[in-house]
Amino acid sequence: MITDERFYLIGLTFLKGVGDVLARHLLQYFGSAEEVFKAKRSFLEKVPGIGVYTAEQIENARTGALERAEKEVSFIDKNKIRLYAITEDDYPCRLKECQDAPVVFYYKGHADPDAAKIISIVGTRRISDYGRKLTETLVGDLSAMFPDLLIVSGLAYGVDVCAHRSALKKNLPTIGVLAHGLDRIYPAVHRNIAAGMIETGGLLTDFVSGTNPDRENFLRRNRLVAGLSDATIVVESAEKGGSLVTADIAFSYGRDVYTFPGRVTDEFSAGCNRLIQMNKAGLIGSAKDLVMSLCWDAGAKAQPVQQSIDFQEKSDHPIIRLLTEKGMFQINDLAAEMNLPVHRLSSMLFELELEGYIKALPGGIYKLN
Repeated sequence: MITDERFYLIGLTFLKGVGDVLARHLLQYFGSAEEVFKAKRSFLEKVPGIGVYTAEQIENARTGALERAEKEVSFIDKNKIRLYAITEDDYPCRLKECQDAPVVFYYKGHADPDAAKIISIVGTRRISDYGRKLTETLVGDLSAMFPDLLIVSGLAYGVDVCAHRSALKKNLPTIGVLAHGLDRIYPAVHRNIAAGMIETGGLLTDFVSGTNPDRENFLRRNRLVAGLSDATIVVESAEKGGSLVTADIAFSYGRDVYTFPGRVTDEFSAGCNRLIQMNKAGLIGSAKDLVMSLCWDAGAKAQPVQQSIDFQEKSDHPIIRLLTEKGMFQINDLAAEMNLPVHRLSSMLFELELEGYIKALPGGIYKLN
């Protein structure tokens, strides 16, 4: 059911000049998407990052944005698509931690995008026999250890579709993140596998219906592939490619990145070898290596991944306490001090920075503002 607030949240995505990060600023400033649409231009101009020009753009685009949102609501209702909103508790917690997470995204399927264990598998579209074998073996071995593991990829040619097929073959849920709306499947040749994925997995996108699979959309889509998962595995990649972009995004989120090494003469191992050389990815040779690196216990019961820390007063916030004591902290040192994963800490730091309590310095260093 689309509530009024969800309707306005969809409308927010159609406002010219408002991206994911700015949309979150607006929501934090006004408290709801509906209030953003009701706010006078003079109030919009006071929001950090808006200014006179963007405020004018927002004001002029509001009527058209809501008209387009109304059409999208009709499409969602007609096709039984689920809407996830960042303001609600069921929004996947891993993705919510990313500062550029979409305000809303659209989902069709049965798998839980907030499952206890999730990995993304990406790589070249020109997969080799070596890459295909690596992907199939990795997914097969993981399925034996974690039958509820969720596999995420981009439904593209090559490694992506191989990962999805391997997951379906082993009865693992798998979600395809699309670079277009849910009114189509690209490439069209993957329609059958997409239909199978909806039954046991799902299809997910932050693009509205009618959106074409343009080149820039695939790069934008990659942040969701990285943000939804605990770790991103690059199977094969040349020195340049979309999978390396996904790996870089995952790395920037503080998520784990892993890759399989290859011969130095192999074109589609060059990118993987480079990730290892630059210390952006851990080297793995098997599912066992991955499980050990992630510290997953194959015999343990799955635990909810959501972590929450509530604070009565900002002065009692452990980050503010530590910065008060030490003056400044590098993010990795702060993560070790607080015994928190970097991606979780990054989200907390981002919120405090938005509220004006702390300041980010070059090199991942933070101090009180």
